[in-house]
Amino acid sequence: MGQKTHPIGFRLGYNKEWKSIWFDEKQFSTKLAQDIQIRKYISKRLPNAGISSLDIHRTSKKITVIVNTSRPGIIIGKKGSQVDMLKMELQKLTNTDVQVNVSEIKRPELDATLVGESIAEQVAKKVSHRRAIKKAIQGTMRMGADGIRVQIKGRLGGAEMSRAESFKEGRVPLHTIRANIDYCSATSYTTYGCIGIKVWICNGEKVTK
Repeated sequence: MGQKTHPIGFRLGYNKEWKSIWFDEKQFSTKLAQDIQIRKYISKRLPNAGISSLDIHRTSKKITVIVNTSRPGIIIGKKGSQVDMLKMELQKLTNTDVQVNVSEIKRPELDATLVGESIAEQVAKKVSHRRAIKKAIQGTMRMGADGIRVQIKGRLGGAEMSRAESFKEGRVPLHTIRANIDYCSATSYTTYGCIGIKVWICNGEKVTK
């Protein structure tokens, strides 16, 4: 039996950080549900903004949401109008003071979430999955990644029977804890069903003392 673990969860506290930074024993479930609600709302509200991840920091009176994106202009809008609107909507949703910070991802080719979503988008537009994946792998390797691995599962090309295909280039050592592995799973919603995509990117080694 293959005993698989989440590559990011496996490295938490060593060379990966938590995406929600707060702790409240008494209201843990309420705040956790609120975090999930914030994440769902932002990803639905800004589907084409190239959002990689959301970092949520809390104090007793304030929530700070850091949006990591490859297209900050879409989120900020003209003279910051869009980000102010988003801030107001989140305040209404949570009944708490919310601050929204936008952080730009300079090299989206090295971000597993953005690579996975780009492949999913192309597959949904009926682009050949092999072509989309090979193009993504070339882009990632060109930007200086140590390695990339992509797995795609489902009714590929509208085939009657679902199957899985894997593509790999370079090195992706999943058992080496010091390896800086970025991982994501994305879903492509096609006319013939859902297709699952998993992406692992190795960005060298990161040793924390």
